[in-house]
Amino acid sequence: MMDSQEKALNQGTQEVANVENVAEVKNVDTPAEQPVANNKVYKTKQEVVERLKQIAQSDDNPDKDEIDLLKTVFYKLHVAEREARLKEYIEGGGDPTTYQIVPDEDEETFKEQMAVVREKRAKVFLEQEAEKQANLEKKLAIIERIKAMATSPDEANKSYNEFKELQQEWKDIKAVPAEKASELWRNYQLYVEQYYDLLKLNSEAREYDFKKNLEIKTKLCEAAEKLADEEDVISAFHQLQELHQQYRETGPVAKELREQIWTRFKAASTVINKRHQQHFEDLRAGEEENLARKTALCEKVEEIGKLENKGAADWEKHSKEIIEIQNEWKTIGFAPQKMNVKIFERFRAACDDFFGRKTEFFKQLKAAYADNIERKKALVEKAKSLAESTEWKSTSDKLIALQKEWKTVGQVPKKLGDQLWNEFLGACNKFFEARKAANAGTRGEERANLDKKRELIAQLKGLGAEATKNQVQALVDEYNKVGHVPFKEKDALYAEYHEALDIIYRQLNITTKRRRLDDFKSNIKNMAKRGEEALGSERSRLMRRFDQLKQEIQTYENNLGFLNASSKKGNSLIDEMNRKVQNLRDDLELVRQKIKAIDAEK
Repeated sequence: MMDSQEKALNQGTQEVANVENVAEVKNVDTPAEQPVANNKVYKTKQEVVERLKQIAQSDDNPDKDEIDLLKTVFYKLHVAEREARLKEYIEGGGDPTTYQIVPDEDEETFKEQMAVVREKRAKVFLEQEAEKQANLEKKLAIIERIKAMATSPDEANKSYNEFKELQQEWKDIKAVPAEKASELWRNYQLYVEQYYDLLKLNSEAREYDFKKNLEIKTKLCEAAEKLADEEDVISAFHQLQELHQQYRETGPVAKELREQIWTRFKAASTVINKRHQQHFEDLRAGEEENLARKTALCEKVEEIGKLENKGAADWEKHSKEIIEIQNEWKTIGFAPQKMNVKIFERFRAACDDFFGRKTEFFKQLKAAYADNIERKKALVEKAKSLAESTEWKSTSDKLIALQKEWKTVGQVPKKLGDQLWNEFLGACNKFFEARKAANAGTRGEERANLDKKRELIAQLKGLGAEATKNQVQALVDEYNKVGHVPFKEKDALYAEYHEALDIIYRQLNITTKRRRLDDFKSNIKNMAKRGEEALGSERSRLMRRFDQLKQEIQTYENNLGFLNASSKKGNSLIDEMNRKVQNLRDDLELVRQKIKAIDAEK
């Protein structure tokens, strides 16, 4: 009987050790607190909302990881839809400064259901905590009952069936407060070992117990090995945890088979745990790669934000580049959890800065357009008011001035700009076409006048050195009586006419002054006969005249310095003054020669 008791004791002690080993394997091979993955791929916000409604209406406890996933997916789809609507609005010609975000019914529904889920989770949490506390009390009571059974071998042998019932009852009781779990298990393990120390179990019952336990653990090994073919790594891992729990709750097997069955179960567990660990390592590696790609996109947007935008074309060009980058961003998965929000905030800040400055630019551009539109409309109205005028010269000047002013006005929207330009150009063309028709009959007369003036210029050129002022003046008077000539010939004819006059006037001045000097020299001898006093008086008069001429020449030369020869009228005045200056210089030279003649006579 003692051998049986010792054997039962050894079996119980070894089984408790095996249970502890299972717990150690789970802690070593399993990443702590890994998130639950959800295989469902949500393509629309409505799908997310429907799933959230199911969770809100279900009696099951909402899973935190799934709730977080639904929230992330919903707002990712929500932001994508909002940006797509804004892009479509802008590409359709809409003004980004007037764009308004439309309330989203799906978002309101999502928030309502999320509030229900949060309330439900809070309620379930309180219920679970109360249940854990109740389970703790039940397990403490079971420990006390087993402790009482372990007082003597007779009591242990009599209460074996009750002990098995208590073990099953212990298995059926689930979670307890986490901070009490380890101490509770150690106390349970302690008194179970004490019970086995006192147990007098007959060989036949023990062998039957070992056999049933072996069958259960063999099936658990097979189930664990089959999980290696499960495609869903996360599901396989969670199923393995259930198998571990069942393995722990199953009683001992024959001593010679214990190490073998445990090694098989442990080997199957290691395969699943390694797959699970590798899965999350791959996820983390992918997330790091996603972070690198998203960082590069942030840098691209930030660089575009630094570029100078000289006009609307540059803003639109850079907007398209950023929208393409945003579309690429949407194709990249999550970054590591600790950086996912930060990298998104960096990207969003760079985009918001660019589009905020773009909005301000177009706001100012819109104000400038409004001012330019009013200015161009005013010019159109002025042009229309002049279109019927028959004051050909003055109205032509006014319309040309309006056209120059039009060029100084900034841009307006193309469609309206084309319309205003066509109205303005139409009014101008109406006037100039009327002027053209009115002037058509004068062209022949202008050609005849051109021929007459050219004939008179030829006569001026033909006058010789013996020509008189009266002859020249007669031709000049006749030239001035002739009417207008063709506009294109006007400048050349003007230059030819005055060149001929200049030559003739120079010839007349030289001849006249030479005759006057000879006459003066003849008169000097008569003056000398009257005495030296007469010569002195004449010389003094000539000196006064000399100074007077010098002063006049200086005055004309000063005035010439202030004249502008850019206009035809200005050029004509300059030519006339130059002729006067030349005449004065000729007179000055004549006076000088007379003074010299007096000095020579003395």
